[in-house]
Amino acid sequence: MKNTKGWIVTAAATGINLILGVLYIWSIMSKALIKEFEWTNTQASLPYTVCIASFALVMIFAGRLQDLKGPKIGAALGGILLGSGLILSGVVKDPFLMMLAYGLMGGAGIGFCYAATTPPAVKWFSLEKKGLISGIVVSGVGFAAVYISPLTQMLIKKNGVSQTFIIIGIGALVIILILSQFLVNPQAEYTIKINKPLSKTTKLNNKVDYAWKEMLKTLGFYKLWVMYAFAASAGLMIIGHITSIAKQQAGWENGYYLVVLLAVFNTLGRIMGGLLSDKFGYVKTMRTVFLIQAVNMLLFSQYGSPGFLALGVSWTGLTYGALFSLFPAAIAQHYGTKNLGVNYGLLFTSWGLAGVIGPLLAGKILDSTSTYQISYSISAILLVLASVLTFVNNHTPIKTHVETVAKLTK
Repeated sequence: MKNTKGWIVTAAATGINLILGVLYIWSIMSKALIKEFEWTNTQASLPYTVCIASFALVMIFAGRLQDLKGPKIGAALGGILLGSGLILSGVVKDPFLMMLAYGLMGGAGIGFCYAATTPPAVKWFSLEKKGLISGIVVSGVGFAAVYISPLTQMLIKKNGVSQTFIIIGIGALVIILILSQFLVNPQAEYTIKINKPLSKTTKLNNKVDYAWKEMLKTLGFYKLWVMYAFAASAGLMIIGHITSIAKQQAGWENGYYLVVLLAVFNTLGRIMGGLLSDKFGYVKTMRTVFLIQAVNMLLFSQYGSPGFLALGVSWTGLTYGALFSLFPAAIAQHYGTKNLGVNYGLLFTSWGLAGVIGPLLAGKILDSTSTYQISYSISAILLVLASVLTFVNNHTPIKTHVETVAKLTK
C-alpha cells in the first residue's frame, strides 16, 4: 500500500520550506541596503544575524507546539509572523527597526514554520527512510534561492529594496497559510512497514523516545550541539556575504548569480546528506563533510575570479546543506521521533550561535581589515574541531541508559 498521505505531507512541508528560503537572499538585500541607505557592513549584517538567532530560539517553543498541537497551527502562525515581518521591513529604514521586523519577527516566523515541516513528514515513514525524507523536506529551503534570488534582484532593480520586502512578504503570507492546512501528524495507531533490515548504523536507540529533559541529561546532545554550531558557521558566513565577497575578491558586481549556484548545491547537499546518513551512518558522513568544508575555507581567500568563486560556493553549498539532513537524523535515531519537534528545536539553537560566529564576525572583520581572510581561517579551525568531536563516543550518557529508560517507563 502506497503511503499517499505521507507524500502529500512531505510535498506541503517542502513547499513551505521553499518560501522560508527568503533567509538565504540576505546578501542581495544587504548589498541594496548598503547602496540605498548607506549602511555599514556590520549594520547590514545585524538583521540577518538576529533573524538566525530568533529562528533558532523560537524552534524550541515551536517544536513543543508541534509535538503537542500538531504542525498546522505552528505553520500558520509562522506564516503570519514571517509575512508581517517582511512587510514591515519594507516600511522601515533604520537598522534597529529592521532588526526587529526582519530579525525578530521574520526569524520567529521561519522558526515556527520550520519546526512544523520535518517532524510530521518523517513520522509517516520508517526509520530506513528518515534521512531521505528529512533531506527532501529541508531541500526546499536550500533550493528556494534558485528562484527567489533572481526574482529579488529583478524586484530591487525595478522597485527598490523597500517595495521588494513588501511584495515578497505578501507572497510568503498567502502561500504558507494555504500549504499549512496540509500538514498533519499520523494517528497514534499508525504503523509503518519496514521493507528491509536496518543497518547497524541505524540500530542505535530506536526503542526509546526521550523527553527533552532526559535528552539534556546526555553528553551526546551537547556534543551534537557544539558540532552543529561550529560546522554551520562557515556556510552561514558565505551565504550572508557572498555578493560582497564576489566584489571584494574578484571585482564582480553580479555576485547574486552565486546565490543561485549556492542554492542548487545547498539543495543537493541536503538530499545527499540524508542518503549517505541512511547508508553509512551520520557519524562517518559528518566527519567527511566537516573536513571537506575545512579545506574549502582554507582555500577560499585564493578564489580571485568568478570561476573559482563558483567552485568554492558549490563546495560550500554541498557541505552546508548536508548538515540539515544529518543532524535531524542523528536526533531521531538517538532520541526517537515522539518528541522530535522540541528535541531538534533545542539542538537547533546551536545554529543560532553559528549565525553570530559566521556572518556578524565576518562583517566586523571586514570593516576592520578590509578582507575576509581571518574569517575563513577561524571557520576552518572550527570545522576541524567539529570533526575531532566525531571521534568522541557517539552517545555517552550522563546517567546510564538503564536509569534513563527506567524513568521513562514509570
